Amino acid sequence: MAHYKAPLRDMRFVLTELFDYNDINQLPGCEDFTPDVVDAVLEEAAKICEEVLLPLNRTGDEEGCHWEDGVVTTPKGFKDAYQTFAEGGWTGIACDPAYGGQGAPKTLNALVEEMICSANLSFGMYPGLSYGAYAALHSHASDDIKTRYLPKMVAGTWAGTMCLTEPHCGTDLGIIRTKAEPRNDGSYAITGTKIFISAGEHDLTENIIHLVLAKLPDAPKGTKGISLFIVPKFMVDDDGSLGDRNKVKCGSIEHKMGIKASSTCVMNFDGATGWLVGEPHQGMPAMFTMMNQERLSVGIQGLGLGEASRQGAASYARDRLQGRALTGPKSPEKEADSLLVHPDVRRMLLTQRACNEGSRAMGIWVARALDTMKHHPDPAQREEADEFVQLMTPIVKALFTDWGFETTNLGVQVLGGHGYIREWGMEQYVRDARIAQIYEGTNGIQALDLVGRKLPAKAGRYLRRFFHPVQNYIESHVGDEELGDFVQPLAKAFMRLQQATGEIAQRGLKNPDEAGAAATDYLRLFGLVAVAYMWAQMAEIALAKADNDPEGFYRTKLVTAKFYMERILPQTGALFSAIMSGSATMMAMDEDAF
Repeated sequence: MAHYKAPLRDMRFVLTELFDYNDINQLPGCEDFTPDVVDAVLEEAAKICEEVLLPLNRTGDEEGCHWEDGVVTTPKGFKDAYQTFAEGGWTGIACDPAYGGQGAPKTLNALVEEMICSANLSFGMYPGLSYGAYAALHSHASDDIKTRYLPKMVAGTWAGTMCLTEPHCGTDLGIIRTKAEPRNDGSYAITGTKIFISAGEHDLTENIIHLVLAKLPDAPKGTKGISLFIVPKFMVDDDGSLGDRNKVKCGSIEHKMGIKASSTCVMNFDGATGWLVGEPHQGMPAMFTMMNQERLSVGIQGLGLGEASRQGAASYARDRLQGRALTGPKSPEKEADSLLVHPDVRRMLLTQRACNEGSRAMGIWVARALDTMKHHPDPAQREEADEFVQLMTPIVKALFTDWGFETTNLGVQVLGGHGYIREWGMEQYVRDARIAQIYEGTNGIQALDLVGRKLPAKAGRYLRRFFHPVQNYIESHVGDEELGDFVQPLAKAFMRLQQATGEIAQRGLKNPDEAGAAATDYLRLFGLVAVAYMWAQMAEIALAKADNDPEGFYRTKLVTAKFYMERILPQTGALFSAIMSGSATMMAMDEDAF
């Protein structure tokens, strides 16, 4: 049976030692979330995740969702758990207090999201999608729409979805066929079919508010012709009460590899009543508010599952007696030594730890920028933070989810045959993790976004938001002998990243296939360097505190940091070589040969 304990000690380390949380607490709108309040929130989040959500993870996976004539029922226990979750205020923790939310900074909410994903990712999909829909409406909807819908969404009484994908198109949203016909009363008749709609239909809330991409009759071709509409499952009367059922229905649910307790729906809109959100033909900017929010959250999903898998693998390795140490028995009084005596088992466990803790640090770095972007009184600071978030979003989404799948696979490997069977819960993490590399834009699309949009944006200005602080850190610490084991590897990898960036920029101008061929390797190279920057700073803190460390926390940090620099960061060399090889081999084969 899987178990999970929220890694609160490491979360506090990242929040208050690696970074200065006071920077966030002092932002307008974040004053109520003092360090003491944040600590209490983390403690309570840990309780509900460990005690309420975790026990439903395996049972929800085994039972899955049920569909019958358009009605979807979630697994046993989910409805009661959701009610407890909503009553505790967790559906609105990061929402605007003007609509009943608590206004928590993203820096805190990211850690809460991680715990939810570790405990029960399928459950987390329901409030997660609702928050994304809330964010899009909060940023782009009229005051009337916000007043009518947001309070119930914030309270968790109503849920939200995003309806983008259609049977014939996923990433290429410019060719969607869903239509929006204007009516005389200001509403629109929405007709079309959307697929892969997470939480499109369920029994957790009274109403479900769909955000739907569709095209008006006069829409220009491509993505410039997409508009965004709000389509409630049940109509909402002027007094806020629910009226008639709208003409939107779940045609079926998908039978999936993982996240089986999350309903993934085919949604049919048959002249359903909807209202325009924002301006006509401006649906993509509005939807990207939601998608960028979701892409960061999906990255956190990879981290959460990786952490749960690491804990299960480490616990098993401590207790499992199997074989003898290569250097001689370590527990001669027992019939065998624990798995922890074997170097390869340690390699897997340390890889999990190094990737997870590095991702947690990097995720909070980006979350802090989101808070600055939203709350800082200085427009210049907000703009710089926005540029940093734009640059790092595809890296967080792709790197964290790639690592999530890789580290959960390592967890299975540590347990061997026991990892492959359902009883220990480890194989579910692998199945659940796989989708995160696909939805909200596949990781290949994230890589293309990085090299095709973010690198050239504003004549390369986005890159400065990352390159400058890393360069400054290296220059100010390169002479520190004690930090040499951490700063020198970072400097070498950073040099590779700089050179690869220049090469891709030059080659891509002459032949776009060059940038496309390098994109995935370049994103991984960038991500490895970014996490190395986090690990160098964490090592610096740990070095200063290791001599007074009764719990061994900082000594463990140092060992993990050095492992990352010596065993994971060298991957940048191979990635650099692959990038520099160009696109010729990749593009040489005739299509018929595939």
